[in-house]
Amino acid sequence: MTLTPQELYIINEVAEAASSLKVRAFVVGGFVRDKVLGRPCVDIDIVCLGDAIELAKAYQSRLSFNPKLSWFKNFGTAHLNVNGYDVEFVGARKESYQADSRNPTVEPGSLQDDQERRDFTINALAFEITILPVDPHTNLLKSDFTIQIIDPFNGLSDLADGIIRTPLLPEKTFSDDPLRMMRAIRFASQLGFTISSPTLLGIADASHRIKIISQERITDELNKIMMSAKPSVGLDLLYKTGLLKEIFPPMVDLAGAEYIDGKGHKDNFYHTLQVIDNVCLNTNNLWLRWAALLHDIAKPATKRFEDGIGWTFHG
Repeated sequence: MTLTPQELYIINEVAEAASSLKVRAFVVGGFVRDKVLGRPCVDIDIVCLGDAIELAKAYQSRLSFNPKLSWFKNFGTAHLNVNGYDVEFVGARKESYQADSRNPTVEPGSLQDDQERRDFTINALAFEITILPVDPHTNLLKSDFTIQIIDPFNGLSDLADGIIRTPLLPEKTFSDDPLRMMRAIRFASQLGFTISSPTLLGIADASHRIKIISQERITDELNKIMMSAKPSVGLDLLYKTGLLKEIFPPMVDLAGAEYIDGKGHKDNFYHTLQVIDNVCLNTNNLWLRWAALLHDIAKPATKRFEDGIGWTFHG
């Protein structure tokens, strides 16, 4: 794992703050995943075995430029931006959910509790924050030092194999937070990973529960799929698991080909996926990608067969 000089500075200052409070703290989640993969990441999630807000305040006090600190006492979280890095502090916790709600009951927990509540094994990786040895000539981590990753669910193996898998039973993970189903598909689309068979079946079985998630959060995940290098991967998974039918029924209506007197039309769903992938080769503009996705959206409503002509989609 390679850390930039700025990342080393952030982690070592947090380590000093944690030491002054005599608490243990860990970097957990997407930052560890992306660093192992060699991907850039500017979101650093820090889990504290203690009062996360007090740790964040102690960390802020060590910084000469005094960045703005935001904290949320009801949730026990704090956040600040350090030279372009979003650093978030949270106390280790365990959560439980009611079947019809996305608002968890939260209580203090251990690091293991915190890792168990993560969505996927690749996001349950952690390392303890301690003073890291820096090479004074390069400002990088000393080459003879290895960061020990805490990996209770074989997430490193899943990263190496390109597998997305839940740390607990899929029905438990997706029941707690149904948006995780879309996150699994988003990661598959962004990283080019494969969703494990049990996890994929779990998504299909729980797809109806996506209805309890707000439209804003669904749209946010869908936009992230649209901005991946090959959106067709995610859109096809949404279709095959039944999620697309729940969140965007008109897209599902495009699927399938119909034949009369030996004359058929193309499957407009998979045609649309080809179009959006081709558009994505030339633009990162989200709205152009959406235009490609919607270019045939009215065809199911206007489709008809005319004798002597065949299939037509003109209104």
